[in-house]
Amino acid sequence: MAIGVPMAQALALARAAQRIVPPNPAVGCVILAPDGRLLGQGQTQRTGGPHAEVMALRDAQSRGHSVAGATAYVTLEPCAHHGRTGPCCDALIAAGIGRVVAALADPNPRVAGQGFERLRAAGVAVEVGPGARAARELNIGFFSRMVRQTPWVRMKVASSLDGKTGLHNGVSQWITGPAARTDGHAWRARAGAILTGVGTVIEDDPMLDVRLVETDRQPPLVVVDSRLQTPPTARILSGQRPVWIYAASRDEARAAALEARGATVVCLANADGKVDLAAMLADLGRREVNELHVEAGHKLNGSLLRERLVDELLLYLAPKLIGSGLDMASQSQPGGPLTELTGALPLEFRSVEMIGPDLRIVARVAGRDEF
Repeated sequence: MAIGVPMAQALALARAAQRIVPPNPAVGCVILAPDGRLLGQGQTQRTGGPHAEVMALRDAQSRGHSVAGATAYVTLEPCAHHGRTGPCCDALIAAGIGRVVAALADPNPRVAGQGFERLRAAGVAVEVGPGARAARELNIGFFSRMVRQTPWVRMKVASSLDGKTGLHNGVSQWITGPAARTDGHAWRARAGAILTGVGTVIEDDPMLDVRLVETDRQPPLVVVDSRLQTPPTARILSGQRPVWIYAASRDEARAAALEARGATVVCLANADGKVDLAAMLADLGRREVNELHVEAGHKLNGSLLRERLVDELLLYLAPKLIGSGLDMASQSQPGGPLTELTGALPLEFRSVEMIGPDLRIVARVAGRDEF
């Protein structure tokens, strides 16, 4: 189904809102008069703020336009429930909107077609479908959380062209150039949370915040730390954002020291005495994390890949040959390196793009978006 110019404009508005809306979906709305004139447009605001439809109605009002009989193009079904804001379908009905063209239905069980039903019951014509694929991609994490109850897991890796993430002595800064690092921060900014391992915290003492692109929202940080080895002095504990530390067992003294710095300690152990990563993802879903952005070392990366918990890879390849370093096959596969290609993890290239002198590849695990 053709998207059309109005829906393309609504999708652009939604895309521009991705950094501010989590845990809400990014939605855009464009209102056109019957003669095609633009009456108003808007996008979902940060959590607790107005949704796209209300913003578009306010925009039309500020321009002095009546929207009676107009068509609202919206990238997701108008909500029908009272959450942090009121139902958007009721606002459209009260304003006299005559027709709603929506990209797709809201997967939230609290909506799930009820918005369309209420619009139709009020005499509003409803069309669903234009721009559905693009709208779902914009909110793949929200759909994942609503349908699978777990975040969409995106693993970021920067490496040389021969697949090495660092030198034999552990030095890894900076393999890629400034443009790729800035682009990586843009992906951080849209995430619901950023995940790393305790090894990275101890060895690098990173901030893992968003600095290279504009944002007024810092995603929460998640640390996998089976034995609670995170130093209370770690820089990740120096900000105001939530820090969730997942452990396999609770050492009361260490937990108290971390909690005194504002961290939340969650104990989820598997049968091997390590953090149950699948249970952690379920817990993060309950904490309303839509997209989980992974920036970790080879051990945690390997565990996530081995347990088939990764949905998508964000790869930055620098035009360099290092010649020694991480053997991803031995780290990410059960029992060491593969002996048959049939055991390889199947991926689908979603995009390949030059970012400065480096190559960015977005590769999705085959079939992971079929939910």
